[in-house]
Amino acid sequence: MRHAGEEFLRNFPNFTSIEGTAEQTNLAHSSVDFITAAQAAHWFDLKKARIEFQRILKPNGWAVLIWNKRRVDATAFLRDYEQLLLNYGTDCQEIRHERTSSSIDEFFAPSSFRQRTFDWIQEFDYAGLEVRLLSSPYAPSASEPTHKPMLGNLCRIFDEHQKNGHVPLEYDTKVFYGQLK
Repeated sequence: MRHAGEEFLRNFPNFTSIEGTAEQTNLAHSSVDFITAAQAAHWFDLKKARIEFQRILKPNGWAVLIWNKRRVDATAFLRDYEQLLLNYGTDCQEIRHERTSSSIDEFFAPSSFRQRTFDWIQEFDYAGLEVRLLSSPYAPSASEPTHKPMLGNLCRIFDEHQKNGHVPLEYDTKVFYGQLK
């Protein structure tokens, strides 16, 4: 993602990319006002990231963590898509973002934090939906025997539910924000 960001932002003269991780950013002490992390935060060691965030935040700086929680049963398409993931995903239940976002209290403690939730919808044609599915860490790889049947069922589900060549993935975007004291 860092390389994608560098490519996308290359024409912005004030953009700087620094190699690092959430747990060791390589940024100077008290050097940033605002830290934000989205879906990738579920891969962080949140205890170590919190320590690093405290180190690099200026006094009264803010930390923001954002997750898109996919709605699994709001529509027939979402129910079928969820069942596809449960049938073919390698460890779908273990990677769920809901499990990570449940540790937010611990991440911010003893500081208080706020939460806001927003509706978000991604519209996909079939090619985009397939890319979305295959980008999931729980999707079986092309070398696994369940890969091809999974894609066959994805195509069937898409065909059953598409309108004007698109299907919507619906999310609750959860934003957690606070100051790390």
